[in-house]
Amino acid sequence: MKTILLFLALLPAMWSAQTDVQKLKKEYSQLTEKSSYGNNPKAGQYYDVNGIKMYCETYGQGQPLLLIHGNGGSIVDFSKQIPFFSKHYKVIVADSRAHAKSLDKGDALTYEMMSDDYAELLNKMKIDSALVIGWSDGGINGLLLSIRHPEKVKKLIVTGANLRPDSSAVETDIYKRVSANYAEFKKQMAVKKNKKDLDYTVLKYKRLLSEQPNINTKDLHQIKIPVLVIGGDYDVIKPEHTLEIFRNIPKANLWILPDSGHSTLVVYTDEFNAKADTFFKTKFRTIRDRDREF
Repeated sequence: MKTILLFLALLPAMWSAQTDVQKLKKEYSQLTEKSSYGNNPKAGQYYDVNGIKMYCETYGQGQPLLLIHGNGGSIVDFSKQIPFFSKHYKVIVADSRAHAKSLDKGDALTYEMMSDDYAELLNKMKIDSALVIGWSDGGINGLLLSIRHPEKVKKLIVTGANLRPDSSAVETDIYKRVSANYAEFKKQMAVKKNKKDLDYTVLKYKRLLSEQPNINTKDLHQIKIPVLVIGGDYDVIKPEHTLEIFRNIPKANLWILPDSGHSTLVVYTDEFNAKADTFFKTKFRTIRDRDREF
């Protein structure tokens, strides 16, 4: 099961009476399992990107909108976003390097590599710049894409992103669990006789979570485009860390969703999609001094 479903399993028990978490998880699981997204020959194509074959699907027409999934995820994770946004945008959604169909046999995997891949993907598609939504690790990639390739991003939305792989950013229980899991997996890999390619891929995912990213807050100051920073109040990423990201981006808005864990765009699908659409279509407003009163 993909990592994104693991994150769903980590959602807290404190939910409003209107939200049935188990039902929501089941419905989302069934949706992604039956979805043709990520396996649609009519919409899919491989691109030669930085030494790998990167698999990408496109839907709809209009202004380009790039969707970037999280650790261990794939195109299918946006099954609740693609139908909505493809009515108004040209939706571009790919499997990140070493994920799903974008195979990579190399040992290294970094967020910088993946953000560079997305910049090159847009180049290969002859797209000068795009709107971007990044979920979890996809949010990290979105931030780095905006820093390393600022000309490629018009506006950015990130949800559940972090700058550091430590307990100042990640909730302590989650951080300890991920660190212990990574250490144990490395031990198992060291003594395993029959090693499969999948083992190395999983190791790369776990290494990412445990050792990266390492983004300095000063780097965020380079981001000049409008950014909507989102998190759940019970996210695996601490709300105060999400606030830190917001505080260090010159043109940023902040949205903390109540009674939500890491999967804000699943738990609040309709609200998330509508808010993202409005953000993309509305001019950023700078609020200072007396403007703060309204």
